[in-house]
Amino acid sequence: MNKVRHWTCPYCNHDATLRDQDCESSGTRLIIQDPIEGHKFVWWDYVVCPNPKCRKFTLQVSLLDCNWNKNKTKWEIGNLIRVWDLVPPSRAKAFPDYIPKAVLDDYNEACLIVDLSPKASATLSRRCLQGILRDFWKVKPGRLIDEIEQIKDKTDPLTWDAIDSVRKVGNIGAHMEKDINLIVEVDSNEAEMLIELIETLLKDWYVAREERKIRLAQIKSMADKKDAERKRDGSQEARENGGL
Repeated sequence: MNKVRHWTCPYCNHDATLRDQDCESSGTRLIIQDPIEGHKFVWWDYVVCPNPKCRKFTLQVSLLDCNWNKNKTKWEIGNLIRVWDLVPPSRAKAFPDYIPKAVLDDYNEACLIVDLSPKASATLSRRCLQGILRDFWKVKPGRLIDEIEQIKDKTDPLTWDAIDSVRKVGNIGAHMEKDINLIVEVDSNEAEMLIELIETLLKDWYVAREERKIRLAQIKSMADKKDAERKRDGSQEARENGGL
């Protein structure tokens, strides 16, 4: 397995091209054979963020199949079985603290259990979405389907459809089917897609709004500074002319 080169830090969201001194990877074949599933291979990746303002580390462990190739007379790594994010414990991205804690708590927990329980993760994404709607858009609390309807004219159709999809998939875990014997599963890839949508909404709504506020405040500060300079220069000129 090759070392990861292009990497995004889960702590500071810094995009980086890793150097040899930033990462360390290794693996080993597990000697004891599983009589049913065969040999296994363990691989780990240790990365220290190259951003000098961060420098936090991540540690990920992967479990893979390992098979003996008779023709090549050597062991070969096979299919990926499972990946564990040990540090940090999930793939959750770091978001600013001006986003409500309750929203971030649901988001972080949805990321934490996305592989362990995709259905529960989807339910948490649904709950996270509802928190976003109530805080950001100030919708009238009620059923989630009604809350989503309240922002239909405030978002583009594609985004609105995706938001409603979070509700539908999240309902699988939040509500039991009328037929209790009917089981609808949610896989980890589907739960991950819902998490990615939540991340998009957090960026497009909260982060974009805050960045806009900062830009507008900077423009106003610049204009106030120029106005103060103009008044100061005008006063100085008046004093000079009065002294003639």
